[in-house]
Amino acid sequence: MPSIKLFGNRFSGHSYKVALCLALTNTPYEYEEISLSIPRPQRPDYFRKNTRYDEVPLLLIDGEPFVQSNAILLQLTQQLGLMLDETKTTQIYEWLMWEQSRLGSSLPNLRFELKFKDTHEPAVAAWLQNRLVDDLGILSQQLDKTKRFALGDTPTIVDCSLAGYLYWLTDADMDISEWPLVAAWLERIKQLKGWQHPDELLVG
Repeated sequence: MPSIKLFGNRFSGHSYKVALCLALTNTPYEYEEISLSIPRPQRPDYFRKNTRYDEVPLLLIDGEPFVQSNAILLQLTQQLGLMLDETKTTQIYEWLMWEQSRLGSSLPNLRFELKFKDTHEPAVAAWLQNRLVDDLGILSQQLDKTKRFALGDTPTIVDCSLAGYLYWLTDADMDISEWPLVAAWLERIKQLKGWQHPDELLVG
């Protein structure tokens, strides 16, 4: 088993995606918290020299660095064979790209606007909320087809990616009960061996 170290942050759903994949596959790894309150140029040198964007997550596999959460998930499937359904490779790529541009943008930005900013702009929050409602509708349609997990009967890295911020949906003043198919899917993920809430899993 290779040596794996994850640099992340307890408020980062992108960090949680990677930690969740490792946890659900019972893959040993070391975790180090990186404070996002520290300006990027002042973050630790050993962290900055391995990540070209000064962002979390950063994953080291036998010392080799990998960045960007969905790219890291793909790397874990290629190097370690974790949570991969080879019959659905195209769908995996499509959903990871969709998550990055849609759900992985609308939800964390709305959450940041409402929870972490001292003052927020109502027009910005409304725009992000409308976008998030659309995204949750698309996810609901997919889950209505597959019935259990994002791509079928078994979880893949797509589930880890899509769920990255959704356990914090209340931080964005949204009620998951309005999307019962999404709520049921998140509950199925919670029942998987190794699952932990991000507030518990991302502890430095």
